[in-house]
Amino acid sequence: MSSTPLQSLIASGTKLWLDSVDPDEVAQNRAWGATGATSNPIIVADLVKTGRFDDMLARQFREGLNDADAAWRTTDLLVRRAQETFLPSWEKTRGDDGYVSFELDPLLEDPGVNLAVPEQAARYVALGNQWSANHRNRMIKVPATPGGLAALEELAAAGVTLNVTLVFTPRQYVAARDAIWRGAPRRRSLDGFKSVYSIFVSRVDVYTEQHVPELSPAAQGQVGIVNAKEIWRMNQQFWSDKRLPLRQEIVFASTGVKKKGDPPWKYVEAFAGSDIETNPPATNAEVQASGRTFTRQVDKLPPAEVLAEVRAKVDVQKMEDVLMEEGIKKFADPQKALLKLLAEKRASLR
Repeated sequence: MSSTPLQSLIASGTKLWLDSVDPDEVAQNRAWGATGATSNPIIVADLVKTGRFDDMLARQFREGLNDADAAWRTTDLLVRRAQETFLPSWEKTRGDDGYVSFELDPLLEDPGVNLAVPEQAARYVALGNQWSANHRNRMIKVPATPGGLAALEELAAAGVTLNVTLVFTPRQYVAARDAIWRGAPRRRSLDGFKSVYSIFVSRVDVYTEQHVPELSPAAQGQVGIVNAKEIWRMNQQFWSDKRLPLRQEIVFASTGVKKKGDPPWKYVEAFAGSDIETNPPATNAEVQASGRTFTRQVDKLPPAEVLAEVRAKVDVQKMEDVLMEEGIKKFADPQKALLKLLAEKRASLR
């Protein structure tokens, strides 16, 4: 019997995760071979908009929960439900797979709140411990912002399983990895130590289209892939001699294509063969319908002249500055939108 496209992706060595905690999508993608998932406020808001969870929200409002508490209760319940689905993967791999990521409060990064870095870090540590308590297969998502990076050592030392998100550049990856590795040896044991680093891919290519238009057609649209593959190689090299029971992995994130005309499997195919891909539901559905067979590509780079052009023309620090400014806005605004949506739901469900 021939394998499906997603089965061939998994057979190449990729762990397939879903960028959603929609119960229906979780069930479908689990059947396709997915072994993990992730959550964020946009995903939760989109689910609330469907009306499928109105009864649950109405109960929360009757209990006296305010909008913020209802947002976090709903997120927690959706993530818990997905964790139950993927727990067999966690048990089968003894903690190397089967996780669902829970994003901490994005409003800690809201420029309007203007928290100092030490205060942000303290809040991340408190919330990370709170939302990870008594969960075997929950990852805590912390952004690679100054406040998030400052929290990682203490969170790792406390035994929290971490997914560092909003990573665009090698500098951010190294800062996050080194902070976590400083904290990890302070744990009671390294037996359950697991960390992943979510590298955003398609946003890099959107950036170069807008800010580096002088790239040749051969290089334009390849920078996100080259950048993520270089970070993947750095990660492979760093952990290779650490003798840890569990793998410390790259998550290839933001894998939905943004440019019209790009095939939906562009990024899925590019990173096949190792670590984790967390794909939007639509991307997984399109890949599954593609009829393609995926083989290992993660360690294959474009021609030397393309790599040389990328290095010569892309200012990586400028790229990080711009994408982080945009990323922080995209990070905080969806939480505000979720709170506004819940206020509207509260009025309509009375």
